[in-house]
Amino acid sequence: MNLKFVEAFYWACSLRSITRAAEKLHVTQSSLSNRINTLEDELGVKLLDRRSKQFRLTSAGQRFLTMSVKLLGMHREIKLAMGGVDDTPTVLRLGAVESVAHSWLSSWLRHVRQGNINLELQLTIETSPVLMESVKKGALDIIFAAGAVPEKEFRTFALPPMQMCFVGDDSFSDTHAYELSDIAGSDLLTFQRGSQPHQELLQLFRQHGVEPPRIHTISSISALVQLAEDGFGIATLPESVISRAKGRSRLTRLRSAATLAPLPLSATYREDPASGHLDALFESLFVFLNLPNGSAETVQSDGP
Repeated sequence: MNLKFVEAFYWACSLRSITRAAEKLHVTQSSLSNRINTLEDELGVKLLDRRSKQFRLTSAGQRFLTMSVKLLGMHREIKLAMGGVDDTPTVLRLGAVESVAHSWLSSWLRHVRQGNINLELQLTIETSPVLMESVKKGALDIIFAAGAVPEKEFRTFALPPMQMCFVGDDSFSDTHAYELSDIAGSDLLTFQRGSQPHQELLQLFRQHGVEPPRIHTISSISALVQLAEDGFGIATLPESVISRAKGRSRLTRLRSAATLAPLPLSATYREDPASGHLDALFESLFVFLNLPNGSAETVQSDGP
């Protein structure tokens, strides 16, 4: 039995789509369909119910799906036990929010390359809702986002949250302690409307009984930085982004007793019984971020 055909069937079932499975495995749709047809001929049963317009398994297909996970997992274990090395480049379709892209992402990717992981990167920078929908459809392999996918076939690990701060242009003092009422004297710039930073900012003003100023919601960190540098208003940004831009930016971090809630982050990927590449990447991530163990977590907020 050709395990590539088993893998084709597994991903078609996992993604509930021949088209998405073909994209995942980097083959044509007709090639993937032929693999499943050949598998059906070899087994002597129909695995897919082609009478339905929706993707549906036959009863035999449901039984074989369970077996396919075991087959692919066993093949992977045998290769590891025998010392087999897969030199095929890992095509990593990675999605990340801008907060990660502007802080530790490039440093981690350099760390991955130093670990001799044969990686071919396809990087997408998007908002959390878009990333979560993309990984569910199989268009992305791993996402770093302010949210989690609840389906059981996904693994989600909590990442260190990003501390947030107020920043303004170079007309502000980096030693003066600003009250929230002082900050309310300027327009505010924050992440897109409805995101966790936006909601937490509104909550902060409610808690302190201060009337919020005009709040502009921006979906791009680059635009947030530019607007704040040009004096359009005070922005809320991750401290790691400000630290990384230190010396190249005209931004001033404002000291204030009114602290912003940190931005929660998580890493999510769909389990692949046939490959250990994603597991190796996550081990690299835990080492890089000094995380001894990842812990599953569901996060409902989102941000750039």
